[in-house]
Amino acid sequence: MGEFYIQLFSPHGLIRYQNPETGRDRDTGGQVKYVLELLENLSKHPQVRKVDLFTRRIADKRVSSSYDKEIEIVNDKARIVRMSCGGNAYIQKESLWDHLDEFVDKTIRFIEKQDDFPDVVHGHYADGSYIAGQISQVFGIPFVATGHSLGRNKKNILLSNGMSEEKINDKFNMQRRIQTEENTLKNAGAVIVSTSHEIENHYSLYDNKSKAHFEVIPPGVNTDLFFPFYRYDLPAYKMSFEQEHAVYRVNSDIERFLFNPAKPLILSIGRADKRKNFENIIQSYGQDKELQAMANLAIFAGVRKDISQMPDDEKDILTNLLLLLDKFDLYGKMAIPKKNDPTLDVPEIYRLAARRKGVFVNATPGENFGLTIVEAAACGLPVVASPTGGPKEILEKGNNGILVDVEDPAAISGALKKIVSDQALWEKYSENGISAVNQLYSWEAHCNRYIEVVKHLFEVDVKEVVPKLPFGKKLVKAKQFIISDLDGTLVEGNETEGLKELKQWIVAQKDEVVFGIASGRNRELTEEAFKKYDLPYPDIIICSAGSEIYYTDKFIPDHGWESHIDFKWKRKELLEALKYFPGIQLQEEAAQRRFKLSYYVSSSFNDDNLADLYKFLDDKKLRAKILLTENKFLDLLPFRSGKGNAIRYLSYKWKVPLDQFITAGNSGNDKDMLTGKIKGIVVANYSPEMEELKESKFIYFTKHRLSKGVMEGIHFYNAAS
Repeated sequence: MGEFYIQLFSPHGLIRYQNPETGRDRDTGGQVKYVLELLENLSKHPQVRKVDLFTRRIADKRVSSSYDKEIEIVNDKARIVRMSCGGNAYIQKESLWDHLDEFVDKTIRFIEKQDDFPDVVHGHYADGSYIAGQISQVFGIPFVATGHSLGRNKKNILLSNGMSEEKINDKFNMQRRIQTEENTLKNAGAVIVSTSHEIENHYSLYDNKSKAHFEVIPPGVNTDLFFPFYRYDLPAYKMSFEQEHAVYRVNSDIERFLFNPAKPLILSIGRADKRKNFENIIQSYGQDKELQAMANLAIFAGVRKDISQMPDDEKDILTNLLLLLDKFDLYGKMAIPKKNDPTLDVPEIYRLAARRKGVFVNATPGENFGLTIVEAAACGLPVVASPTGGPKEILEKGNNGILVDVEDPAAISGALKKIVSDQALWEKYSENGISAVNQLYSWEAHCNRYIEVVKHLFEVDVKEVVPKLPFGKKLVKAKQFIISDLDGTLVEGNETEGLKELKQWIVAQKDEVVFGIASGRNRELTEEAFKKYDLPYPDIIICSAGSEIYYTDKFIPDHGWESHIDFKWKRKELLEALKYFPGIQLQEEAAQRRFKLSYYVSSSFNDDNLADLYKFLDDKKLRAKILLTENKFLDLLPFRSGKGNAIRYLSYKWKVPLDQFITAGNSGNDKDMLTGKIKGIVVANYSPEMEELKESKFIYFTKHRLSKGVMEGIHFYNAAS
């Protein structure tokens, strides 16, 4: 393939190209910067025709109105596309899990509307990978994933900090996150990691590690922003007005804290996160009077206005940093500015420290990569960092600093003094860092490798059988949907009149016609029916009385439908309330489903009992759809479910007008999918309750029974159109 359309997914929402609010909270850290720079730099690659970054649309007075814009144009090949899901308010990403299927459905609608299928989908974090994985499955598109941080690793850290497993799952949706990460390892065509350490130490906790195809592609650094400190001194370089103002602003923000700002500057930058280990850096400096005499210290811990109004974890961290400043009496020696602009200010902060012949400290133990290390190196600033994880790989390749035990304040201060006091060593580390970034950590190098990986995903072994058209693409392009009830409509016991002819017609029309079954049977019994009767190949299966939707004979679940009907469905409360309701008895466990409660009713059960049941549930404020079949079987379903609602949902999801649906049935349970703008077929062997539908001009009553009648109805409608 010559040119690729790539879709990136990072759903949490506070993402914008102009003035990104990096560091605003724990959901707007380095990953936001990563996906924005990946978006921009992929768009510059000659083999990318278009790249979109999908995130959540937010309309909330607490955040900028820019996050409410549906499409933000980055350049002629790149956009940020915002999907509405889970309401309008900004919420933390852990709270988004219940709404991701809505995001998937809205994305499907977006793809249909623009009539341009992506060639590759790329998920970021577990939630983005969940969405990308679903889109990949629906449209048969290669799936790439980047974890950024992993659930099992975070869970272990939280457990070691004393948080209970129950609280971890409740607060962070950890079980769902980890299961998604396991599925991603199994299903993604490529899992992109920044370092080998990430594979060996973090992914080693996962059962599906051996099934994953890992690609080590370090993130790049924007060398237009992060360039050597000495460039300003070159005669040919002209500083922009924005840069001049940023230099002035950074100098002012730091120098107002310091008695002697000309001394070397020890620097650390990151969001207010316990793992950044800012406390150890301050301790290493505060406990070493010699180091205090040699250099100043500056800590940029995210962006803050009023600490008392911040989330508890960030409030605790920042309060501790200020208390340590006071404990060691570091006034005049330590700066802890309140804000910085990530695009303009942060590069100038690194360059200011480099001009002062200072050192950058990244004290995060076992970090996956360490982008701040590469940024500092690009600006010519030597580094002190942990001898584990990504920092170890970066410093060993670049030879631009010292690796120390970052849990040992004395080791940190020792390394800092060694670099600050040795001018020749400082110059060596500074030059090596600049060189390493240009050779190993540019975005151009990253994107070139990325496109090579994408190309590999499209290499098809000539021995492979050409696969069927992905079901999503077929549903989008189909001209007609045929959805039929099973028992009593297509077949009845051993009677299969007309089934062979119907199957032949559906096979002949497979490129334009979608065929589906809508049955009261559960999934397992429906699968048995396909084998027993040799039914036509299904594109859609609606089963368990319209409470479940699947695609193809692989029974791929529609999670969007599950989320849709889960609204106000209180299964446990219904089960408990109906324990003692007279005249009904719970059916066997095999008959029960997540979205269906099934009962037997007594022979004396009548319309009055049914009315009592409705009143009983209404009094208890429990909403459910009640289906009584043959006065023997009683099903309770979510009030949004049912065969008819399932078809209307499919019409919405796949952008298919209802008048392109033909449905067929024979009994009262089929009524709701035969009415409305849908073209309905009632086969000749119908139940008495269907007589009332004869008045409808949209329903055709056939002369023939079963599948022969269904085929008769299809010919009737197609001849009329």
